[in-house]
Amino acid sequence: MKRGNFGSKIGIVLATAGSAVGLGNVWRFPYMTGQNGGAAFIILYFACILLLGIPGMISEFIIGRHAQSNAFSAYGKMGGRWWRYVGILGILTSTIILGFYAVVAGWCLQYLFASIAGQLCGDAAYVQNYFQTFSGDPVKPCLWGIAFVLLTHFVIVRGVQRGIERASKILMPLLLILLIVIVVSSCMLPGAIKGVEFLLLPDFSKVTHSVLLEALGQAFFSLSLGTACLCTYASYFSREINLVRSAGQIAVLDTIIAILAGLMIFPAAFSVGVNPDSGPSLIFITLPNVFQQAFAQMQAVGYVISILFYALLVFAALTSTISMHEIGTAFFHEELKLPRKKAALIITVVCSIIAVFCSLSIGAVPGIRLFDMSLMDFCDFLTAQIMLPAGAFLTSIMIGWLVSRDTVRDEFTNGGTVNQSLFRIWLVCVRFIVPVCILLIFLHQSDII
Repeated sequence: MKRGNFGSKIGIVLATAGSAVGLGNVWRFPYMTGQNGGAAFIILYFACILLLGIPGMISEFIIGRHAQSNAFSAYGKMGGRWWRYVGILGILTSTIILGFYAVVAGWCLQYLFASIAGQLCGDAAYVQNYFQTFSGDPVKPCLWGIAFVLLTHFVIVRGVQRGIERASKILMPLLLILLIVIVVSSCMLPGAIKGVEFLLLPDFSKVTHSVLLEALGQAFFSLSLGTACLCTYASYFSREINLVRSAGQIAVLDTIIAILAGLMIFPAAFSVGVNPDSGPSLIFITLPNVFQQAFAQMQAVGYVISILFYALLVFAALTSTISMHEIGTAFFHEELKLPRKKAALIITVVCSIIAVFCSLSIGAVPGIRLFDMSLMDFCDFLTAQIMLPAGAFLTSIMIGWLVSRDTVRDEFTNGGTVNQSLFRIWLVCVRFIVPVCILLIFLHQSDII
């Protein structure tokens, strides 16, 4: 069975960066930055990207490109038969995440259409009631969630070059253009400078060990470590691709988009005297009202900005869901020898079912609970606090200590064309720094430290 491959270096960078860029970049990173010392948090975050993010990315790249197969086979080829289950862990993690992620992505899709139809015009109480009515509906959120999974399915069935790479080449530039347009509009508002200062002026008095661990966690999740996504995408890399350079480019692009998202949100919020909150309340309640107030004297501009903002969210979500869908699709396509369309259909159906039950658990049927949590919150907890850290930790142990050093060096250096000293620095990070950082993140999330 002939495997697909990315056709260009820019396609690799945009597709892999797209897997990392998602809804979390739009609200979680700006919020955490503003609440944890502004530029001081960004400095810590970038240091964590260098020590944890890029070494972790390269580790998964090495596994995927060396094996040239789906995550299940790739981990088995590199570490032995029992390590295949780390690949299975990544496949399960990405499938569960796609299921509940599609719920919020579906909300974004619905809000895009609502913005176009002018249905988000009203005071703060109206906007809040609109969200509560929609999210509590037993049917509409489910249908929008399924619609988003189907939209992802449409891209996946077209293959690597014609589907994933082509979509990434369209979506990522559009995402950047929309971000820049909204950032410029937001920063031109009266009083916007306060929002810029809130985001970018360092306040080292807020830096504590907890803030450092938050920066570690943001770096870990922002780059999709532990989902087997990077491993799967790297299996489509050619042997000529410089893994170190690609990882650096992806990390820089992901960070730039996160910072631009902050420059989009905070100036507009501060312009109207709103201190943004995190989570769905920011995206679906606070910001629609902020746009209306900020552009009250230019309603047509406010209308366009609202549409552009939710289009941006849809594009950001779609670049992430495509990568998560591909992980499971590649497994069923290669291991069960199923046609790509049937393999993709399995993931689409499973994720649609998860999306429906997660949507109902936080809306119409709150009784759908596990361990005293809604199904949506349970899936989030299970993946973010257990499965992702476990997958990334085991990956670093396997690459750092079990796989032949010669094999790892050959992949890292592209057969000796990359500086050997960089390899030694990277190996120290993978063997010691990355596992310790992941362990600290896990303990912090578990409220042990």
